[in-house]
Amino acid sequence: MSNENVTQVSDASFDGDILKSNVPVLVDFWAPWCGPCRSVAPIVDDLATQYAGKIKVAKINVDESTEVAMRYQITSIPTFILFKNGEVADRALGALPKSEFVKLIDRNL
Repeated sequence: MSNENVTQVSDASFDGDILKSNVPVLVDFWAPWCGPCRSVAPIVDDLATQYAGKIKVAKINVDESTEVAMRYQITSIPTFILFKNGEVADRALGALPKSEFVKLIDRNL
């Protein structure tokens, strides 16, 4: 199940896709073996569709992209970081309900 509104990023593409984005970017730090990551994935897809054009939604696999995970001190997953103008604007931890993500995004738009 892939959503064209969700960008897959890696260590190599992170700076260009996320830090240089002209719109806020919600980044989902996840891994395939993480149950809570999988359970929150449909919510992340919904948000990508709901906020298309306003924000970008990206996913980064922490097993494959350890450099970025270390740079942002990702110690447990899922972790969500909202980047704005190349800076960390907000962060959330865990499989949150959709309403919490909406609050996080809306207060940063």
